[in-house]
Amino acid sequence: MESTIMEVTLPNSNTEPESLQASSGEMSATQSSTAGTSQSAPTKPKKLLKRKADSVTDDKTKKKKKKTVKRTVRPNYTIQEGEDMLLIISNVNSSDSIWKPKRKGSKKKKTNTKGKSKTSANKTKKATVKVIPKVTERAIDKNVDLEIVNADSFDRWGQSLPIEVLVKIFQFAVLQDGAVPFLCRVGRVCHLWNGAASSPILWRSVSIGYCWIEPGKSQLPGTEQKIRNTIDWLAENRFSQLREFSLCHWKKHVDYVIQKVSQSCTNLHSLKLDYCTGMTDTAFQNLGSQCRSLENINLQHSEFNVDGLVSFLESYGNQIKKIYFTHSTKSDKLLSALSKGCCPELMLLEINTKLDGGYCQLPICIQALQIGCPKLQTFRLMNVTPVPKKIRNTPNSTSGFPMLEELCIATSSHSFMTDGDLNNVLHGSPHLRVLDLRGGSRITATGLYALPCERLECLYWGLYFNSNAMVASKKGIHMLAHKWSSTLRELDLANQPFSEEDMEIAMGRLAHGAGVDLFRSLNLSGTKITSSALRLLISQSPALKYLNLSSCRYLPRGLKRVYHGREDIQLLLDKLD
Repeated sequence: MESTIMEVTLPNSNTEPESLQASSGEMSATQSSTAGTSQSAPTKPKKLLKRKADSVTDDKTKKKKKKTVKRTVRPNYTIQEGEDMLLIISNVNSSDSIWKPKRKGSKKKKTNTKGKSKTSANKTKKATVKVIPKVTERAIDKNVDLEIVNADSFDRWGQSLPIEVLVKIFQFAVLQDGAVPFLCRVGRVCHLWNGAASSPILWRSVSIGYCWIEPGKSQLPGTEQKIRNTIDWLAENRFSQLREFSLCHWKKHVDYVIQKVSQSCTNLHSLKLDYCTGMTDTAFQNLGSQCRSLENINLQHSEFNVDGLVSFLESYGNQIKKIYFTHSTKSDKLLSALSKGCCPELMLLEINTKLDGGYCQLPICIQALQIGCPKLQTFRLMNVTPVPKKIRNTPNSTSGFPMLEELCIATSSHSFMTDGDLNNVLHGSPHLRVLDLRGGSRITATGLYALPCERLECLYWGLYFNSNAMVASKKGIHMLAHKWSSTLRELDLANQPFSEEDMEIAMGRLAHGAGVDLFRSLNLSGTKITSSALRLLISQSPALKYLNLSSCRYLPRGLKRVYHGREDIQLLLDKLD
């Protein structure tokens, strides 16, 4: 008879398990010797005993440990900067596998809580556990420094954020709120933010307002010195790529600021002084000699040396393309300098005054200005009424403004500009797109129809005064609607006394024109528009987003208001239907 072999694991053993081999004869002898005891107590089936955890760990230690290869972790992205966005490109392909080290203690093993295994496990846990102090009320009472306690967790995200992304975020904030004081404040947060805030690309457009002073008090000498030191530091450390610079409400130190900016910002493109006082001839000369890229000068609502500006234009006017200034008693000197051709590259000229300044006249020789500024594209007279002026040796007829695209002669009061005066300005401007004649009560529809402008997009012809006794045009709006029905985008006819029939014909011409799909703004406040004419135009204008129907007496009650947005206008159309 073949011998059978049984394998039995010894319990309560701290060493490796041993196997006992016994023959069938030996096993029968042992069974007979223990028969007496087995009869007194019932025999229990022996259970299979499991290995202890410490024996498993000892078994593993005998195995050869594999050599760990250190691998350098490469970044998973690449940042490329475009014109208006940051592109974060992944470096991982679908076939790549990113190596990640295994975390220790990710799987918890069940261990026996008896003997040496328990003490060894506790020792390893104590060695690996990191003690993090908790901030409690007791800690606050003991004046514990919270910055030191939470320094790692608080600044971790800022240290891992790419500086290119942070600079892009700051750009959006600078466009909305300006570079100063935003960049000065965020530069004090941490080293990373300071480095991002000092990026020259964020300091290309800067506007600085003057320090607030309590009314009736003057500034202390110490404060004035701090202001100078601040300007010096900004000019040396932040203005290396400055393009546009503005000063607002500065009554002192204007010359000092302009001098520092001129010396440090040779690439300055635009200068604006808003409600400033005290710019002298010296400042203009420093500006012209140092900033050879300067093209735009905005001096509206500021007091400056007019003779200094005239000498600056005579010496460096070849580079100037845009000029803004406010009407004053010496404005004729500036216009005469421009008429002589000191700024042949001038593209924009804007002269304004305060809205509450009353009736303001400005003598202008249009023919001389057309000869001196042949490249003018935008000509604005805001609340200023031009008065024709004659200059000796000036021809009566010129080629006009052949490149003019926008003409604004708007006023809140009466304008005595006639059809003949308007024709003298626009007789050589076939590319005109924007025509603003608000307040032009002497202008007629017939005079507008005779203009050589065939591609007009915006016509503002509203009247914003109480009396209609001086209005010269009371019919003919349908002719203008027919002429510009394919190009017109915005129309303002506020308080124009055109008849009901004339308005219905005009709205019909616009509704059936080729450009009705792009028509976006309409002001009919105080006109005689009817519901039928209005319904026809609104139903055919999908891009219409602004509609002013206030004080329209021929409309039902509840509809005489201003409408914003397409949904609001659609509700109006439903009511009209």
